[in-house]
Amino acid sequence: MTIKQNIDSEEIQKFDDLAKTWWDEEGDFKSLHQINPLRINFIKERVNLIGKKVLDVGCGGGILSESLADLGAEVMAIDASEKTINIAKAHAKEVKSNVKYLNTTTEELLNDKSHLKFDLITCLEMLEHVPEPSQTINEFSSLLSQNGDLIISTINRNPRSYLFAVLGAEYILNLLPKGTHDYSKFIKPSEISKWIRSANLILNETIGLSYNPITDTYWLGKDIAVNYMMHIKKDNESN
Repeated sequence: MTIKQNIDSEEIQKFDDLAKTWWDEEGDFKSLHQINPLRINFIKERVNLIGKKVLDVGCGGGILSESLADLGAEVMAIDASEKTINIAKAHAKEVKSNVKYLNTTTEELLNDKSHLKFDLITCLEMLEHVPEPSQTINEFSSLLSQNGDLIISTINRNPRSYLFAVLGAEYILNLLPKGTHDYSKFIKPSEISKWIRSANLILNETIGLSYNPITDTYWLGKDIAVNYMMHIKKDNESN
């Protein structure tokens, strides 16, 4: 059965327009560079990356993808924005990274009957940009090997997250370009928990990401009111 494309052309255009700034550590994606070490540590403390087949979904310019490859993983990284993938490929060539970048989607991977299974799938700050995130979660389950790991991060939906992730980050502190996020697409942890159960996945852990604008520092902790990250496992008994 052919799986329908779960993409938003306006969202892709948004990131097409920003593609050239991915590797400017003081540019539009400065915050992603700042939090990358936190994310990488979270992942490597839970998953042995050496020799693992990893799929990084919504990889952007490859900030996370390259770090995963540096830790010994065999990384395929995909993004629906062709311009962004071209930036990622150019940077990988420059730094001699062996990440395999593809301008594709999880739907297209699954529609290919010879699609691979992955030991780890990462999807950071992407779910809030697709029309049907529950469909994406199902696709992750289909692409994961038995006992595989899934790491996702996204933004909670509540008044505080609107204040901090939209008004604060985009309009007051200028941490992100204006219009990056649509509050209506933010996702509550309870919603993801429901979707993963339906997809034969098991939630292992949820952790929050917090930011102090005075010291310009980020840290991981118990507060999941705004940004949060989840470690999810494939149910070993599922089909």
